[in-house]
Amino acid sequence: MTEDIIDLIKENVIQGRVTQDDEGLEEGMAGKPGVTELIGEAIEQGIGLSDIIKTGLTEGMETVGQKFEAEEYYIPDMLASAEAVGAAMEILEPHLAENGIEAKGKIIMATVKGDLHDIGKNIVSILLRGAGYAVKDLGNDIDPQTIVDAVKEERPQYLGLSALLTSTMMQMKDVIQALTDSGIRDQVKVIVGGAPVSEEFARSIGADGYGADGFDAVRAVESLASDKAKG
Repeated sequence: MTEDIIDLIKENVIQGRVTQDDEGLEEGMAGKPGVTELIGEAIEQGIGLSDIIKTGLTEGMETVGQKFEAEEYYIPDMLASAEAVGAAMEILEPHLAENGIEAKGKIIMATVKGDLHDIGKNIVSILLRGAGYAVKDLGNDIDPQTIVDAVKEERPQYLGLSALLTSTMMQMKDVIQALTDSGIRDQVKVIVGGAPVSEEFARSIGADGYGADGFDAVRAVESLASDKAKG
């Protein structure tokens, strides 16, 4: 029964079904329990929260990522699945705290000054929460000093910066310089991403990692976490 519910959670993440009212990508799914109903059922049955997250949510989104990279899924499909994971994590987070389950790490997310686009950042935030990280989302159009102040206060291991415009991507360099000027650059790993951003650009401004898309951004964080553990 445990495996059945977790498998259903995974399948409904892949289908992008938040609730039983959602159609999903396949016909005939409307009316069947969606992710939120299944999460509630799993909690009632005492299924391990780590199993729900790792096998149900994370593996579900990994499949979505594979379908997206294979061009079987498009951005609206990915958004639907990300929304399902986000809704699941909202339900699970209070239970994680009650059970003393610590996050794998903390990350601050922000879209840089002058840039109002936040869809990419929001997707990354949801995927990171689903992967077990605590995420503090500062929003969009955030100036360097506000980001520096948040890093000082929250003391995250990671900082994710997003930009969708070529005219705003240089703000990422300004943020990194502001962290350096404040004497805290070595306290946080910086990952950058967004449509105009490249791995070469990330290296040129002194970022620690680069994400080509939401799934790649999560891999970048996981890679930095792995390097830190080895060190």
